[in-house]
Order: sequence, then structure tokens, then C-alpha cells
Amino acid sequence: MISFSSFYQQIADSNLQHWLETLPSILGKWQREHKHGNLPKWEKVLNKLHYPVPDQVDFIDSVTIGSGEQLSPGEKEKLENLLRLFMPWRKGPFHIHGIHIDTEWRSDWKWDRVKQHISPLKNRTVLDVGCGSGYHMWRMLGAGAKRVVGIDPSPLFLCQFEAVKRLAGTHHPVHLLPLGIEELPPLDAFDTVFSMGVLYHRRSPIDHLLQLRDQLRTGGELVLETLVIDGDENAVLVPEDRYGKMNNVWFIPSVAALMLWLKKCDFTDIRCVDTDITALEEQRRTDWMPNESLVEYLDPTDMTKTVEGYSAPKRATIIAVKNQPNQDLLG
Repeated sequence: MISFSSFYQQIADSNLQHWLETLPSILGKWQREHKHGNLPKWEKVLNKLHYPVPDQVDFIDSVTIGSGEQLSPGEKEKLENLLRLFMPWRKGPFHIHGIHIDTEWRSDWKWDRVKQHISPLKNRTVLDVGCGSGYHMWRMLGAGAKRVVGIDPSPLFLCQFEAVKRLAGTHHPVHLLPLGIEELPPLDAFDTVFSMGVLYHRRSPIDHLLQLRDQLRTGGELVLETLVIDGDENAVLVPEDRYGKMNNVWFIPSVAALMLWLKKCDFTDIRCVDTDITALEEQRRTDWMPNESLVEYLDPTDMTKTVEGYSAPKRATIIAVKNQPNQDLLG
């Protein structure tokens, strides 16, 4: 069974220690009641990942674990077969003992777009909301973060993260908790909070922005990356049914509308630092994710539109700072 005890120990003497009043019972309930059919199988695979401490790691320029020289060809083949049992791999890529996990998303491209605009992460405590399998968490650690906490309710993402962490060495201060942000109390503790690729999946985007704000210390930085449309501050797309074949897309605002939302949620120093139309080379089918991907979500006769006729995915990164609490919002 996946254990969270080391995380409890690490935060016991930190500014997150008050989280211990509620977190163990929430995660204990998750461990007792979670019924995902594949979780026992994935946990058995995790228990087979007994490999030597890697002779090198790189989280600065990539997520690379091991030089590829430590394992024999047979050991490497066995490890690759075990890692394939966690397919589909969506966020990455990972390079593990010479094995290239070629994920659906080139998450390194997103990181390269974002990292140049954020405040330095050195010695910061960081929260990554909707972290997936944790690729960006390792890059945050490589950028100097003191502690990185990711939350994502998917048990597959949790097991993928645990696989990478066990192979990298469990001493790294990076942790993934199988929670949604609505399960977090207002912690007011993180120096930086990332929410990348989450907002458009939320039924109430304003509530999501307030929940993100409640995790930041005053003066802490929010890094928000999400789908956007063109238009003024009143432009918001609400798909009638699906968007890019996704049935859980609720609101896609313009950059101007999103910045207004953040202002109303009492953020300050709000700025859009990047917009980017998702390229077919950035999100695609691979040997490690053989299901449909971006090319199948677009109109084959007009790649500037989704199959439903909406504008093709365009993403923006907004950075904002938590202001002093607004009593009107709190009331």
C-alpha cells in the first residue's frame, strides 16, 4: 500500500504542520475506500521496482534518472516492461536508466515557456494543483524548490509518480497526494502555486481561483496556465457539449476576462506572460500513449478548429500575486 507517512514527518516542523490536523484522516479514508480496479495491480508493480540508487539524476534540464549504464540489457528490458504496465503515460518525458518514456505531452516545452517568467523557486515551498504524474514537480525541484507538493485525484497518476520517485530515490522532497483542491483547507502557506491545465475542467472557475488563493501566503505567486479564446473581457466560451472531444470543459475565457476574474479574486500584479497555440508535435500519440490525441480532436479539413467547430486549443500563462485578503470576498 502506498504510504504517506514520510510526508507527514517532513511537514511536522514546517509551515504546513497545521495540515496534519486533517490530512491523515482524509488520506486514511482514501486508502480504505478507494475502489479503483487497477490500483492493487499497480501497487504490486511498484513493489517490484527494486533497483540500485541511480548513478546520476538531472531535474534541471530534463527528468533523467540513471546514466543507462547501471543495468544489464535484460534488467533494462524488465524495467521497461514494468513501466509499460502504467500506460498510458500522458505527461513527461522521462528518461529512466536509458529508457525513454515518450509521453503524449511534451511537458518540457510547457516548462520552457513558463520557467523564464516565474519568480525564482529557490528555497520556495511549492504546490502543483492537478499535477498529473508529476513531471513538472521534478522540474520545480530542479529549479531549487525546498519542497514540492502535488495534488491530483487520479490513482494512475499517483502510481506513475511513485514509480518515478522510487527509481529516483525516495529522499527527494517531492510528494503527490491523491486529492482534489476542494479537499484542502485554506493553508495560506505556499510561496508559489501552479495550476496548469486545470481551470477549464472546473465547474466554477471563480471558486477554483479562490481556492488557489487560499493556499498562497500573502505575497505568494500564482502561475495559472489554461485554455483561452480571443476576445475582450466579456468573452467566455461555454461549450454546448464537448470541446476537442472532452466532455469536462466548462469555461474557456479570453485572457482579458481571466485577468478580470483574478482581479475580482483579489490578486494583484496580474500579467499574461505567454500565449501559445498547441502544436501537433506537443500533444500526440506515442508508443507509451497509443490512444487518440490532439490530431484526432481537430477538424481534419481545418486544423484551426476542433471537431466540434470551436477554435483549436490556445493556451495562456498568467502570473499573479496574492494580495491582502478582501473582507468583502471572505464575507
